[in-house]
Amino acid sequence: VQLQASGGGLVQPGGSLRLSCAASGSTFSINALGWYRQVPGKQRELVAVISIGGSTNYADSVKGRFTISRDNTKNTVYLQMNSLKTEDTAVYYCNAGLIIWQPGNYWGQGTLVTVSS
Repeated sequence: VQLQASGGGLVQPGGSLRLSCAASGSTFSINALGWYRQVPGKQRELVAVISIGGSTNYADSVKGRFTISRDNTKNTVYLQMNSLKTEDTAVYYCNAGLIIWQPGNYWGQGTLVTVSS
């Protein structure tokens, strides 16, 4: 499985960004698609994950601000990020696996999200 992420960039606090990640290859083996993020010196952490059936798992820190969705016909997952805060600044990684409660084995390249005035 290959994951191609896009959509990072620089945004001001309170602004919005949308990340996309397209999966290709042996996608029949994938149930969960989602996003994790990492800042230097810290562990990679969950942002949001969604299953084929639409079940979701969000980090508490992003609930009510971020929305994850997916288009199963395109094997693509989206992360709509609203009301961004400076603490959302991180490298965001797309992830694919079997269940929404832990990271899967497949990682995309990171995309940098910077929230700064």
